[in-house]
Amino acid sequence: MSFSQDLYLKALTFAANAHGEQKTPIGLPYIVHVSSVAMEVMAALRAEPGGDEDLALVCALLHDVVEDTGTLPSELEAAFGRRVADGVSALTKDPSLAKPTAMRDSLDRILRQPAEVAMVKLADRITNLAPPPPQWRAEKISAYRAEAVLIADTLGAASALLAARLRQRIARYGR
Repeated sequence: MSFSQDLYLKALTFAANAHGEQKTPIGLPYIVHVSSVAMEVMAALRAEPGGDEDLALVCALLHDVVEDTGTLPSELEAAFGRRVADGVSALTKDPSLAKPTAMRDSLDRILRQPAEVAMVKLADRITNLAPPPPQWRAEKISAYRAEAVLIADTLGAASALLAARLRQRIARYGR
């Protein structure tokens, strides 16, 4: 693997500052989630070399900053360039759309990006398919699993390793 440690640290620090005190559904600092997504992407890049590692890892670390914080795409572009801003924007669901439409819209935009952006979405859902929060009802768990299948079916060609890991997680999710 060959990525810029300085760029990785810059993106990690940016994400940590942007997410601030935000927590995961199980109460961990949110930076644990984005670091886990980056770890999944890093493992895939190691097994399936040849991609733009900096783009993949920076997008992994920043994938939720526009959707979940006050960060603007223009701020990402100023700090990390157009490709990162475009990748994170594609990974960001449009809040003006209904939930099922928003996911399909995001997946369509991801497909127009380099494969590394699709790898981030696959890794994000792998990470999110940990045991569901105890307050989730069976219907929500089922819908989340179905959405994961849609993600795997739509983006799986970006990484055979991540697609296989996602399908394994789907098989175990909520059981």
